[in-house]
Order: sequence, then structure tokens, then C-alpha cells
Amino acid sequence: MPAVEINAVTEGADAQAQVTVRLKDGGYIATGNSADTDTLVASARAYAKALDNLLARRLKSAPDAQKV
Repeated sequence: MPAVEINAVTEGADAQAQVTVRLKDGGYIATGNSADTDTLVASARAYAKALDNLLARRLKSAPDAQKV
């Protein structure tokens, strides 16, 4: 289950939200951060970054990972 933290960086109608998503898969933990005036956009970007980081960690630690 992902952990999500949402904070308001600024106030008002054009307030910016900062989102942090933490994903855990087995022994791997990865985080992703994003900020946007649209909380949904910031959340989606943070999730995508966390997922990318998680996959990168898994590939890096895999014994049969191919090097490019």
C-alpha cells in the first residue's frame, strides 16, 4: 500500500500542492515527489516517479540485470 503525503506550498486559488508518494515492494522502498497547482496532476507525477525509482532499484539489484 503506498504512503501519500500532500502539503499546500502556497495559499489561495492558485495554491500549489506538493505530493510525496512512498512505494514498498518486498525489500525495496522508493519515493517520488512532485508539485503542481492541480493536486491530481502532482499526485500522478509523484506516483510515476516513485514507480520509476522502484523499478530502477529492482533492476539495479537484480543479479542478472543487463548492462547497456
